[in-house]
Amino acid sequence: MHKKINTNYFKEYRVYQASCLCGQVELQITGKISDIIHCHCSLCRKSTGTAYATNGFVNTNELKIIKGQEHIKYFEFKLGRKRHFCAHCASPLFSSNSDLPEKLRLRLGILDTDISERPMSHNFVTSKASWDDLDAKLPRYNEFEPSRMK
Repeated sequence: MHKKINTNYFKEYRVYQASCLCGQVELQITGKISDIIHCHCSLCRKSTGTAYATNGFVNTNELKIIKGQEHIKYFEFKLGRKRHFCAHCASPLFSSNSDLPEKLRLRLGILDTDISERPMSHNFVTSKASWDDLDAKLPRYNEFEPSRMK
């Protein structure tokens, strides 16, 4: 007789891998990513150089630096609020806040593995870049746009 395995246990246990652009920093997340949002505020736009940042919270004790701790630097934007990044390639990694030390705000663009969680909202849309159209009906390509394929 076979033992019945509780598959709910495996669904709740997550392991996600993440890394910076140059690969000098590797992270592992062993828990849920919560409260995922697309933030359009001017601070997130400037810190990422993009239309918005996609962020989610992870528990500090569930984020492990696998490789490259010595390459992680930070910029303290406000007292106690740090934006951590790779010193080699400048990839934004996560933010920390001394008012909420048990949580880190992860930049989801660094994830190397698929996640089961999904964004819940677009935030600060009144601050979005003037050229960003959230409902754009732009064509979608699996590679470069055709004009760049020449």
